[in-house]
Amino acid sequence: MDWDRIRIFLAVARTGQILGAARRLGLNHATVGRQLTALEEELATKLVERQTNGCALTPAGEALMAAAERAESEFLKVEAQLSGTAEAIGGTVRVGAPDGLGNYFLSRALGALAAEHPDLVIQLVPLPRTFSLSRREADLVITLDRPKQGRVIVKKLTDYTLSVYAAESYLTRSGAITREEDLAGHLFVTYVEDFVYSRALDYAATLGRLMHRRFECGSVVGQMEAVRAGHGVGILHDYAAMQYPELKRLLPHIRFMRSYWLIAHPDTHDTRRVAAVARRITASVREARDAFVVAGADDALGNTER
Repeated sequence: MDWDRIRIFLAVARTGQILGAARRLGLNHATVGRQLTALEEELATKLVERQTNGCALTPAGEALMAAAERAESEFLKVEAQLSGTAEAIGGTVRVGAPDGLGNYFLSRALGALAAEHPDLVIQLVPLPRTFSLSRREADLVITLDRPKQGRVIVKKLTDYTLSVYAAESYLTRSGAITREEDLAGHLFVTYVEDFVYSRALDYAATLGRLMHRRFECGSVVGQMEAVRAGHGVGILHDYAAMQYPELKRLLPHIRFMRSYWLIAHPDTHDTRRVAAVARRITASVREARDAFVVAGADDALGNTER
């Protein structure tokens, strides 16, 4: 069998779409369709049911996918062994990350690494969603929850905190906020509950019971910009908010602590390029550890997490 056709089949199986596979592989969708058909003709069996809303694997397709992934794993292991002897770092590494960490921290750290290695392409995907290593959506994934199952390698990156913030211009216009009761009547800048992809993001209830006016935004960047513009009060990542002097931390007794986890696939974590990116992420977070966790007013009493 032609490995290129198997590679195309795997992309279709993982994305569930011919168009999605074409985008991932950088091919024309007609080419992907033709190669998939050629593979089916070569094997004299139907691998994929092509439907209007995507593709579904047949039993034969599921069997081939399992075998193809085993073969892919072996190729990747050999690549890791061979690349370990090379001096230069090259190739593409995709990193899936929460949008707060990706936009306000990793973009600088990984941008610097890419600048150091002309043959290395780093694809940082900072989106409010989860990523699948098994479907090869990313080479490295940073999550808010530690995986409880799956064949993955897990490392805790750091704890981080979020606090209540408003812009100085907003406080000048609307008055000081020194007690929780002062939040009544203020606009709460927060997330869209329907888009919450992790239970770790469920921290708005504490203020939501006090502020009934809401502006909901699906991205951390959008929430940050709305608060910076002086439109309301929000719960923001401390390591991001401290980059903007116009933001003032309010009610220091209210603090939320969460964690970031770095996840890698065992078949690829030892490749030179993936290992280099993982090391840079880990080292950068370690160097900035003091920025990730901001002390609460009641730290001595242990009452800073809500």
